[in-house]
Amino acid sequence: APDQPPAPAAIASQSGGCGVVGGRMTDTRRRVKVYTLNEDRQWDDRGTGHVSSSYVERLKGMSLLVRAESDGSLLLESKINPNTAYQKQQDTLIVWSEAENYDLALSFQEKAGCDEIWEKICQVQGKDPSVDITQDLVDESEEERFDDMSSPGLELPSCELSRLEEIAELVASSLPSPLRREKLALALENEGYIKKLLEIFHVCEDLENIEGLHHLYEIIKGIFLLNRTALFEVMFSEDCIMDVIGCLEYDPSLSQSRKHREFLTKTAKFKEVIPISDPELKQKIHQTYRVQYIQDMVLPTPSVFEENMLSTLHSFIFFNKVEIVGMLQEDEKFLTDLFAQLTDEATDEEKRQELVNFLKEFCAFSQTLQPQNRDAFFKTLSNMGILPALEVILGMDDAQVRSAATDIFSYLVEYNPSMVREFVMQEAQQNDDDILLINLIIEHMICDTDPELGGAVLLMGLLRTLVDPENMLATANKTEKTEFLGFFYKHCMHVLTAPLLANTTEDKPSKDDFQTAQLLALILELLTFCVEHHTYHIKNYIINKDILRRVLVLMASKHAFLALCALRFKRKIIGLKDEFYNRYIMKSFLFEPVVKAFLNNGSRYNLMNSAIIEMFEFIRVEDIKSLTAHVIENYWKALEDVDYVQTFKGLKLRFEQQRERQDNPKLDSMRSILRNHRYRRDARTLEDEEEMWFNTDEDDMEDGEAVVPPSDKTKNDEDIMDPISKFMERKKLKESEEKEVILKTNLSGRQSPSFKLSFSSGTKSNLTSQSSASNLPGSPGSPGSPGSPGSPGSVSKSTSQMAAITTKGGLVGLVDYPDDDEEDDEDEDKEETLPLSKKAKLESS
Repeated sequence: APDQPPAPAAIASQSGGCGVVGGRMTDTRRRVKVYTLNEDRQWDDRGTGHVSSSYVERLKGMSLLVRAESDGSLLLESKINPNTAYQKQQDTLIVWSEAENYDLALSFQEKAGCDEIWEKICQVQGKDPSVDITQDLVDESEEERFDDMSSPGLELPSCELSRLEEIAELVASSLPSPLRREKLALALENEGYIKKLLEIFHVCEDLENIEGLHHLYEIIKGIFLLNRTALFEVMFSEDCIMDVIGCLEYDPSLSQSRKHREFLTKTAKFKEVIPISDPELKQKIHQTYRVQYIQDMVLPTPSVFEENMLSTLHSFIFFNKVEIVGMLQEDEKFLTDLFAQLTDEATDEEKRQELVNFLKEFCAFSQTLQPQNRDAFFKTLSNMGILPALEVILGMDDAQVRSAATDIFSYLVEYNPSMVREFVMQEAQQNDDDILLINLIIEHMICDTDPELGGAVLLMGLLRTLVDPENMLATANKTEKTEFLGFFYKHCMHVLTAPLLANTTEDKPSKDDFQTAQLLALILELLTFCVEHHTYHIKNYIINKDILRRVLVLMASKHAFLALCALRFKRKIIGLKDEFYNRYIMKSFLFEPVVKAFLNNGSRYNLMNSAIIEMFEFIRVEDIKSLTAHVIENYWKALEDVDYVQTFKGLKLRFEQQRERQDNPKLDSMRSILRNHRYRRDARTLEDEEEMWFNTDEDDMEDGEAVVPPSDKTKNDEDIMDPISKFMERKKLKESEEKEVILKTNLSGRQSPSFKLSFSSGTKSNLTSQSSASNLPGSPGSPGSPGSPGSPGSVSKSTSQMAAITTKGGLVGLVDYPDDDEEDDEDEDKEETLPLSKKAKLESS
């Protein structure tokens, strides 16, 4: 049987009489709701229809059929299996399991219809319709089966004070066996036993018979664990529920009894903020509150083994809440009065607080509704004007009222953010920015007095939902994203960034206490989200308002989490690889705060250190040329001594390669082709080639060698896609002898990273500015060796333009040529005399 069988469907209050289903008349006796149990052990409403039983040829047996009353479609088709355990509960429910994890329930509008279908089920299974369950739920042992055959019913001891201990033992012994629990429950129902027990409870209290009261506690607790709705209806009735709570005050494990009844009758007051005229609704509210109190406060926390034994109690509360919401929602006068008083300026503060708390609880109850019913619920509230009412409430001074209003707002945003967005955009056409609903929310986030900013965190999450393009709608006529983001950046963004701008007017934060840092971190989190999702709106705002420079002031905060938030904001911007952002960063020298923070962090290996290095590593790996040049030209002196990672030396190498390509435009064109993803088989090929290009082991080639890539005019697409290592093996043209030159750099004096380029001497190119050779300070020279046209320290005339790279910007050059002028002539002579295969001649005839 399912853990949480539903209560009778609250459909009796709907229009009675006959309905038309599939073109034929049906009466209300057969009107049912179909429920299925979901994975969370909650009942899902599958729709309302009319039930019948008939033989289905396809299923080869009598079956239950439910057709929807709306369109006649088939909601349920279930064969009545002879071995399935069907249960009848509360006179209007039939519950059964179709499979191991698929439970079904039919909730009838009328008892007569339930009885009629129950008889059909019992007829198929050969059972007496007077039973409430057609099969044993759990297979019992042979001994239990023998006992059950010998004693078909369970006989309860007479309900007397002297026999309470015997009754308590009987209840405790019956709980482990499902069949005995069933028999005990039937006995308790049939003999009116519970009311007799509650009469004895009064006697025990009058006599102060503590032992008897302890037995009654065990008995009543055991009855709860029987998990029977019929018993709950007796215990939770108006004349019994307080006595049941009284029995549960005398827990034997406690030295003193609890005062639950005193709390419910004297402390807990029922406040009828708007008079409720329906007595049934009022009684249902009282009952639900008390049963919820029993579940949460009175009953001890169930053990792992007992948790499922209280599932019917959960269901009882659940369906009570569904009925309460439905009855209130249908009472138009009640809701009209509620919203009229909420927005009336004459309403006193205490009364408004009560109204807001009621509305909050009303919205909380709505979470128990099925999706289609929840849609109707929030549409009703929207039509009643809940958003304008919230605006009034959020403008009040009472913090508790504002907190309740925030909770209501969260229900609305989670349910339908588009509804909220539409309201605030319409509102902007009539009101000033200061009183817009969304700006009130931002102000409450900024002004949260909680040291942990619990409310601010909630509000930031709601704002994030509202500005998230992923949940914005697009129709043929308009795009919500364009409209709302245009509105948000015009009317609201300045309110959100006000604390950030106010706190970053100097070189360091003007206020750096913990609460301010937490608030600024929340604002930065939202701004970072905007950078990722809002493209040009946030780009214009950041550049026009110089936001990034102000954010980076927070890198000087004493709170590491805030400095990291500022860094993450910049990292998100750099990650976009947008040249508009890059030019803004370079123009304002916005790497300076990051480099300062890096140097101030010293040698500490922490999150700040790793995050900054990762940012520079991203620039290197992605080869963002403008930022690479900017960093090296302006901050190399500060970073050149960092040798525990190769990031900064790699950046310097990238920079030198860029300068080389500027002087060798044809070579740059060749490399761009090699790196073009359109010519790649896959990303791995690119990675392999780059590894070979930049990281070939020095042992594979002689010092001073470099391979210069062939001109793109001489290679077809297939050749370009081959690994670089095969370039040296191919001879496609008449003059295909390959020349090799190695270009090594020494960025810090501690290591000599190298890269090599391959170029075929027979290609039709004119790369006259390419360096032909270099010799690193301190490295062994090999004058006259193959591929090395000059002695150490010399350079050919064709490579003299390379010197521009080594001096521009005041940077340390790749190669130092102390006697450059003196040896030019010697190099020319050598070029004339060396054979073609021994030269690195970069111009073609």
